[in-house]
Amino acid sequence: MAFDVTSVYLVLVFAAVFAAAQAAVGLLRTAKVKQQVNRRLLVAERTGGGIAELVVELRKQRGLNAAGDARGGWAWLSELVIRSGVPYDGRRWLAVVVGLALAGAILGFAGTRQLLMIPVGAALLGLAGPLGFLKFKADRRAVALGQQLPQALEIIVRSLEAGHPVPTAVALVGREMPDPIGSEFGMAADEIAYGATLEQAINRMAARCQHADVDLFAATVRLQEKAGGNLTGLLKLNAATVRDRLRMRLKVKAATAEGRASALILTAAPFLAAGAIMLLSPEFYGEVIHLPMVRIGLMVIGGWMLIGNLVMRKMIDMRI
Repeated sequence: MAFDVTSVYLVLVFAAVFAAAQAAVGLLRTAKVKQQVNRRLLVAERTGGGIAELVVELRKQRGLNAAGDARGGWAWLSELVIRSGVPYDGRRWLAVVVGLALAGAILGFAGTRQLLMIPVGAALLGLAGPLGFLKFKADRRAVALGQQLPQALEIIVRSLEAGHPVPTAVALVGREMPDPIGSEFGMAADEIAYGATLEQAINRMAARCQHADVDLFAATVRLQEKAGGNLTGLLKLNAATVRDRLRMRLKVKAATAEGRASALILTAAPFLAAGAIMLLSPEFYGEVIHLPMVRIGLMVIGGWMLIGNLVMRKMIDMRI
């Protein structure tokens, strides 16, 4: 049986390209994991100073002052910046907000040819956009914290059972776990090395995270510090509790999936239909859109949609 040289050549080329693609994906994943695990260590290498300089730099990147407290200004905005975990850079953030506001103003006027839409577009893109991004990052970070905390507690428990002191166990989590839990425990370990007590460092971590499971861990540490007892046993119970709460959250998420999908479909359907009508038949609304009654009707419909979304959100918002 004669072999087709061209077919064999194509198979070999395909195998080589496939292997190269797999190698590239593996390298990218390894680099990403390494970057996640060593993010705080990269800051330490970049600073090149002592523990004091490292602690101040880490606090600065989280939007805190040198003392570890939230910066002045709006409290809700400071908490959102801290919870998001996005590296804080005031000048860069201001430049981004100004650029987005200008782009929103230009797009608002170009799309409607109305001066009223200039401040509306600037506010939507320059203010609502960055705030929505920070809220999105904060929510994702909270989910990741809840998923990673049980494993972090188990690492601490194993380290304590091996005879290591508590600060060493906390520092081990900061070296071995990826972000966000690795950075949080790493900052706690650095603050302990800087002179803070274990209770103070964990309380600051809970204040940064604003997460129920982290608050439970901080309460466990405070209880052990004041009343004594076996910290290893308490942390084992804490890890089991956090895992049970995470499992219950996943069950609630699965139970409310239908409601969330219905809310998304019912919200998107009118806008998709209106967009299709404007593309396929622009004169359908174009001839009457300027009438006051039509505009009032659209505003009323939008208000009812907003109320309906709030009601559906309240129905499916189950917190553990």
